Amino acid sequence: MLLEGLYKVNNLEVVDNSITANIFINKDHIIFKGHFPDNPVMPGVCMMQIIKEITENVVKKKLFTQSANNIKFMAIINPFNTPELELKLDISETDEGYKVKNTSKFEDTIALKSTTNFIVK
Repeated sequence: MLLEGLYKVNNLEVVDNSITANIFINKDHIIFKGHFPDNPVMPGVCMMQIIKEITENVVKKKLFTQSANNIKFMAIINPFNTPELELKLDISETDEGYKVKNTSKFEDTIALKSTTNFIVK
């Protein structure tokens, strides 16, 4: 896990190719001291890494991000205000690896939508 201690998976549901992961963000993680002091914000690159790590966990393979498109950061994730997130991943197998469509939200607010293509390492 590249993001050791940043988040914890509280619940992971896998139904066919549809995954729902409920995670808890560690507001005391060192990353928030620099991003940003007195106004912590979850870095977008960390959200993309979390999606990759959850996908790897589900498919039981090491993955490499080939491409990402349609990335839309729609709301700020502040770990002090909204530490619990729900990630919905639709995973489909491709010739080279996996395509993952993601919607991440807290409460009723969508924070991130993305489509990522991973290749198997």
